[in-house]
Amino acid sequence: MLRRHVRHHVILGRAWVDARPWRRRTCHTLLALALTVLLLDFLFPLPQPGRSAPAATVVLARDGTPLRAFPDKQHVWRHTVALDDVSPLYLDALIRYEDCAFWWHPGVNPYALARAAWQWLQAGRIVSGGSTLTMQVARIIDPMPHTVPGKLRQILRALQLELHYSKRDILALYVNYAPMGGVLEGVEAASRAYLGKPSRRLTHAEAATLTVLPQSPSLLRPDRYPARARAARDKVLARMADDWGAETCDDARKEAVYAQTLREPMLAPLLAQRLRPLTKTRRRIDTTIDANIQTTVEMLLTDRARALPPRVSLAALVIDNRTMEVLAYAGSADFGDEQRFSHVDMVRASRSPGSTLKPFLYGLALDEGLIHSESLLADAPQSFSGYQPGNFQQSFHGAVSVSEALVKSLNVPAVEVLEKLEPNRFVAQLRRGGLKLDLPRGATPNLSVILGGAGTSLENLTGAYAALARNGLSGKPRLLPEQPLEEARMMSEGAAFIVRDILESGGPVGRATEGAANSRQGIAWKTGTSFGFRDAWAVGVSDHYTIGIWVGRPDGTPNPGFFGANVAAPLVVDIHAALPQAQADADAAAQRTPPLNVTQAAICWPLGLRADATDAAHCHLHRTAWLLNGLAPATFADRLRSGEPRISYYIDPKSGQRVVPECAKRPPQRIDSARWPAALEPWLDGGLRRKALPPEWDAACTSHRRAETEIRIAGLTDGAVLKKANNQDALLVRLDVRGAQGDVIWLVNGRVAARKAASAGHVEAIREPGRYDVTLLDGHGHFDRISFSVR
Repeated sequence: MLRRHVRHHVILGRAWVDARPWRRRTCHTLLALALTVLLLDFLFPLPQPGRSAPAATVVLARDGTPLRAFPDKQHVWRHTVALDDVSPLYLDALIRYEDCAFWWHPGVNPYALARAAWQWLQAGRIVSGGSTLTMQVARIIDPMPHTVPGKLRQILRALQLELHYSKRDILALYVNYAPMGGVLEGVEAASRAYLGKPSRRLTHAEAATLTVLPQSPSLLRPDRYPARARAARDKVLARMADDWGAETCDDARKEAVYAQTLREPMLAPLLAQRLRPLTKTRRRIDTTIDANIQTTVEMLLTDRARALPPRVSLAALVIDNRTMEVLAYAGSADFGDEQRFSHVDMVRASRSPGSTLKPFLYGLALDEGLIHSESLLADAPQSFSGYQPGNFQQSFHGAVSVSEALVKSLNVPAVEVLEKLEPNRFVAQLRRGGLKLDLPRGATPNLSVILGGAGTSLENLTGAYAALARNGLSGKPRLLPEQPLEEARMMSEGAAFIVRDILESGGPVGRATEGAANSRQGIAWKTGTSFGFRDAWAVGVSDHYTIGIWVGRPDGTPNPGFFGANVAAPLVVDIHAALPQAQADADAAAQRTPPLNVTQAAICWPLGLRADATDAAHCHLHRTAWLLNGLAPATFADRLRSGEPRISYYIDPKSGQRVVPECAKRPPQRIDSARWPAALEPWLDGGLRRKALPPEWDAACTSHRRAETEIRIAGLTDGAVLKKANNQDALLVRLDVRGAQGDVIWLVNGRVAARKAASAGHVEAIREPGRYDVTLLDGHGHFDRISFSVR
């Protein structure tokens, strides 16, 4: 049946053609015309949109705000946008005002062309062009003269466009390529440049303004000719009254035409420069940057730069702790200030980190079971196989806990802990945790690493610090949404909690002032300064953010007087205070609870063990410590003398002086005690010294005194009072040494006054009245101390 039915229709078709010769000729003509069109389309291919017209590539914030655009050689700015991301108000006005028959004509509207021709004949000039949107796109992709041959060519190109593209594709071409005045093309570029907003948020009045602008982009620019732009806009609104409503259009007419001055987008310019290689494969690069946060950070950096010396730059990085997305990226202080090396991206530069690695050292030592938060450390002059570190302030504090050493950023205690952990192991653990340090070619890690004897970048350091808020997991900062989240275990969750709590509360457990967390607005930070004041750092961590700051001279020259605490840390605090979740961070700080394996316990100095496991005679000071996994490691072994940390000796019960049974006048009393590290004995105050150190020998037992331990300050008696004349510039006090050989250290009020041979003595110039404490140390832990006053 089917075969018979088809055959029947074929016979009828042949009969119809054979019966009407003119119809056969018509079919041949149409076929020839179609072949001609296809041949012409092949011989004169349609220019590819975007190739014949110049195009800019743009780097965008997470909300679509342009950060920086890179124009082509003709300096054209265009921000590609999809139709779904353009306000429907603009699309409605565009179709209604420019080409109401757009959706049904084949690219050319014969009626509009006839009308334009008639008006031209009557007026003797062009009154209306009669061009459809498709024809306007044809002129954009294939520029042609405004002549009759040019119009014919435009018509053919329009028909060709309709043959190759859908209506939505053609409309998208117009939306992205329409001239908008100056170097702007497309509605998105115009909306961003003139109005400071994306095209999806246009109002009725703004949509009408941008609709009419391509008709005469140079004469209707709203930034230069607002009156002309308003008159043209009102014509569009009058046409749209039936669609939008008369009342809506009347309200829109009341809006003034406003446009900001055209300027190139320049947010996060160095980040955009960094991502520019990606523009070879795509014209739009979406980043994780928050435009509002970026603007705030750049304003703060520019403001601070004004108070800095010439050639000093700043860099800042703000990271979302949950996703590791970079919210703000400022590689230099002011991109327009070439004197500050504005083109150098200091977020990526490798620099000496100063003391900023100390939180990782203590966190890793906690995990290794070497310390707890109140382990006793010695902040006193010490030599570590010839390496003699000092503190930033050139003073010493004596006995300090881990928490005090971290908060005060003391160098000698950090080196003491690193010696136990071992430099090679420390650097390897940092690398495993995601923080790779740069060492000089052929160099191996040594003790100086913890004081800045290596290099790292602000980007890597900030990503590592995020571990303190991410349960010990560091992360690689993400610049693009499509980048995967890369994490590494820097330290345990418990160690991260303890280190962060120390930095946030500002001291030992239970000793922070009330409201200390709130005083820091829920943010913990650590500062660092490299040798010679070349780099000043501060990195802050809150529940939501990690903020990194670097200040210095990109050329590596010193910047005296500017260090982490006085120039970088205030920026961390100010930036955090301006962030959306700053108050939430402050509220969360007071409610944070430790992990299950972190507990508090009373411990004893000098042994460092739990108080409940220490004899009262061996517990000279009580401290409250954070313990990890319930462990309370003992104080490190004495570096200057051997022997057990617990000692026993005898005293005369009447005089209280030290004796031995062989020379005692009466039955002696046995005293059990604990030894403090020899390096700390000179730093014990009077009450603690009487409690911790054996008393002077009884005269009857002087033969039992070990002569080699004798070291004395000569030239001034303890408690002496000196007078300085009013007209005397400085009072010179001469001090000598008895019982010591080799080099000794002189300290005045905790500061190193001199390191010299014992035979040379020491002269101290006293310029101000007051009390002076002088301590003499040798290389074996022996010491003497005197005090005197100057009036």
